[in-house]
Amino acid sequence: MTVIYQTTITRIGQSAADALSDQMLITFREGAPADIEEFCFIHCHGELHGELKAGSRLELGEKHYAVTAVGEVAEQNLRELGHITLRFDGQPQAEYPGTVHVDGPVPQAVTPGCTLKFVA
Repeated sequence: MTVIYQTTITRIGQSAADALSDQMLITFREGAPADIEEFCFIHCHGELHGELKAGSRLELGEKHYAVTAVGEVAEQNLRELGHITLRFDGQPQAEYPGTVHVDGPVPQAVTPGCTLKFVA
C-alpha cells in the first residue's frame, strides 16, 4: 500500500461533529478562517503524494473505508487547503465537486490525535 496523504486531527470545531449525523465529515488545515473552523475537523496539513481516486482507501483511526467517488476539485482542495467533505454513503458519483464519497459506517467519534490517511 502506498500512502497518498496522511494527517492528524488536531482539534474539532464546535459544530463539526453535528455533520456526522448527516453522514459527513468536513476537514480543513490549521489556520482556517474562524467561521469555517467551527464546522471542520482541523488537521496539521500533509502533502499529497499521488492521485486521490475511486478505488483508493480512507483510513480514519482504526476504521477503513473504500473510496467510491471523488469530486473534480476534491484533490486540489485537499492539496491546497486541506479541505474535503467526506460522505459516508458509498455513492458511485460525487455529489459536489469537493466531495469524497466512501463506503462504510459513519464514525461514532473522531477525536484529536486521530489519523486520517488515504492509501492506494
